[in-house]
Amino acid sequence: MYWDVIAVRSVTVNELAIEFQDGLTGTLIIDPTYCTGVFTALHDEQLIAKAQVIDGVLVWPNGLDLAPDTLYREIKAHPAKRYVLFNHVNCCPT
Repeated sequence: MYWDVIAVRSVTVNELAIEFQDGLTGTLIIDPTYCTGVFTALHDEQLIAKAQVIDGVLVWPNGLDLAPDTLYREIKAHPAKRYVLFNHVNCCPT
């Protein structure tokens, strides 16, 4: 599908550059407030940097993954082509 992730690389702490099948590129920022529940492991900045692509999906060695269609939709919709994952209940990043 056009939203399949084809490449990912670590840019800075908690920030990944992502490229999709159709050529769209953007940035995923993982705010520490998002790292709760099953995503607690993403408090480990070294783990975030180990993101990889398997079958069009952004995954980590511990089995966590993020839905590529959601990443695509959110990055495409943002004027700066970025998607900030954060806990909407406890945080409101600027």
